[in-house]
Amino acid sequence: MQPANDRLKKDVLLAAPRGFCAGVDRAIQIVEQSIEKYGAPVYVRHEIVHNTHVVSKLENMGAIFVEELDECPDDRPVVFSAHGVPKSVPADAASRDMHFLDATCPLVSKVHVEAEKHKREGRHILLIGHAGHPEVVGTMGQLPPGSMTLIENESDAANYQTDNPENLALVTQTTLSVDDTREIIRILLERFPTIALPYKEDICYATTNRQAAVKEIAAKCDLFMVIGSQTSSNSKRLVEVAIKAGAGSAMLISGAESLDWALIERCETIGLSAGASAPEYLTDGVIAALNSRYEIALKEVRVTDESVIFRLPRELRA
Repeated sequence: MQPANDRLKKDVLLAAPRGFCAGVDRAIQIVEQSIEKYGAPVYVRHEIVHNTHVVSKLENMGAIFVEELDECPDDRPVVFSAHGVPKSVPADAASRDMHFLDATCPLVSKVHVEAEKHKREGRHILLIGHAGHPEVVGTMGQLPPGSMTLIENESDAANYQTDNPENLALVTQTTLSVDDTREIIRILLERFPTIALPYKEDICYATTNRQAAVKEIAAKCDLFMVIGSQTSSNSKRLVEVAIKAGAGSAMLISGAESLDWALIERCETIGLSAGASAPEYLTDGVIAALNSRYEIALKEVRVTDESVIFRLPRELRA
């Protein structure tokens, strides 16, 4: 390391908004307050949010994460993750007389309600999303098999065939690339002009805002780093957005422990953001690590303010 008075200078552009969204914050609070109210352990079906640091913290508090409901005892509370679950999961929990709390993000629940409405009105639903993602599994599980068709990319949109083109509806995963999704929707609208679109855009405000903030600064950056887990869809999309918006390179990091110092050494301007499931202390840690090696000129670039708050379930409200 160079002497403190002769350190290399680095410009760091910090995207805002970044990090936790209201849905993630609510989900984490549900687990924390369930442990406080009912004692440990509290079971959580699937990772409450896609961040290993958050999961580890909650495990230390007394949360036990499982993949399926049959791994949970009948006499302990179970929390359903922020991504949402198929209808069969709460039905199974109810049949076992389990105490369950639903931490599904309200904006994901909105997509579920839309899909059910379209089904009642006799439409076949096209769901834009990523196969296997818990949110997609949960959304498709709201309706009987065959009610939805998954559209993952432009090719799927261009090649989808139906005998009833007048009775189609569209919903989307909430954490997709805004630009990529817009292009898929354009293709579908061109082929099926009467397709019923969401009343309000399904991609959530937090995803949209974080991508807009990345776009604002990416072209100025030799390197753009996004803090988030490999399982986080919205974090991966931020990396893709940074590349498309002109960053010299972009990468997903879990935190300060995964910084690529050889790459950083060659860069003058570094962009930094965090996915919607990444706590702010991880951003603080990355900045502190950079400060320990370089003379940092830090500038936050904010594209909008967020004031959304989602209420906790009634049984957990103080």
